[in-house]
Amino acid sequence: MLSAESASLIRATLPAVGGALDEITTRFYATMFAGHPELLDGMFNRGNQASGAQRRALAGSIAAFAGALLADPGTRPDTLLARIAHKHVAVGVTEDQYTIVHKYLFAAIADVLGDAITPDVAGAWDEVYWLMAGALIAQEARLYLEAQVRPGHPWRQWTVVERRQETDDTVSFLLRPADDAPAPRARAVQYVSVRVRMPDGVHQLRQYSLSSAPGDRTRRITVKRVTGQGAPDGEVSSLLHRTVEAGDELTLSAPFGDIVLDDADTPLVLVSAGIGCTPMVSMLEHLASTASTRPVTVLHADRSPADHALRADTRRLVGTLPDARATFWYEHDATEEPGSRTGLMNLGTLELPADASVYLCGPLPFMREVRAQSLRGGIPARNIRYEVFGPDLWLADATA
Repeated sequence: MLSAESASLIRATLPAVGGALDEITTRFYATMFAGHPELLDGMFNRGNQASGAQRRALAGSIAAFAGALLADPGTRPDTLLARIAHKHVAVGVTEDQYTIVHKYLFAAIADVLGDAITPDVAGAWDEVYWLMAGALIAQEARLYLEAQVRPGHPWRQWTVVERRQETDDTVSFLLRPADDAPAPRARAVQYVSVRVRMPDGVHQLRQYSLSSAPGDRTRRITVKRVTGQGAPDGEVSSLLHRTVEAGDELTLSAPFGDIVLDDADTPLVLVSAGIGCTPMVSMLEHLASTASTRPVTVLHADRSPADHALRADTRRLVGTLPDARATFWYEHDATEEPGSRTGLMNLGTLELPADASVYLCGPLPFMREVRAQSLRGGIPARNIRYEVFGPDLWLADATA
């Protein structure tokens, strides 16, 4: 799909463009938001903007897409973009916004690289951009259609029917459609965006995995209050913890997410840390509700049993499945949970089926380490799937 002339120019300039992508994306976001401040209201996570996470994720996706085109110029690597497309529809991205992004991104490239961006080089990168944008636009149109929502409007009001305190810093909200109409279709591991109005009047969005069986009329999300530890606290999680009670309404998107539970009968290994347990519990709820007989191994790491959200639900669900087992690792107070282990998770002490489907969710360093352990244990890379809360920074690390 990439012309031979453009491929040659991209190959020659990728090191320079790639090396400047952080500066380019920094300038891009600054100028775009100055020209379109409305995008800051309900579209972009300003916490990720402040930390640089969004900027690094964008840079990583551009570099990865360009590299994939060079590796095989005759194809368009659409599958590389599936995760981005799901994130986009979950926040209401529309086709016209790609023109806005193009304007400010290419102005930033020209500003940063100056004379190195000749008309021919600009044309080659323009081809890369519109190949990437075209693939995303097509995928997002299909996702909106499948979810039966208008492009840019995935929202619906839900009533909080119950609030449950799971741990000191984690709370679950049980939700039901406010209009009593059927809940939208969901699959285990998928997430919803929650759209809230902040005290300064600006809307902010955050994604939360469904932590219940996806077929239930009542859905559950489980929210950990994010503490900054030197950085600002999570503003949306803090607001939800502080203000939302039973009877209140929340604005939720339709469920999205490219990582879903497969329909095979091969063994499952569900590996999580911290609040990464939420999609795993959703899978367990689904397996229990469908009377699944799949072999399931649940592995979780946390600071202590008291910090382990949905621990009782996990134990209950593992107990209902005919071929399931669980092992927990805790840094502190492991003796309070019978059968648990002290310290960091170590898959080398376990025998995992070589044909297992492995699902990972947790902090990025944790997932990198567990993925490496899984590969050393003989599990093929194609069988390992992962979910990231927030921008997918794994794309920005070519060594991961």
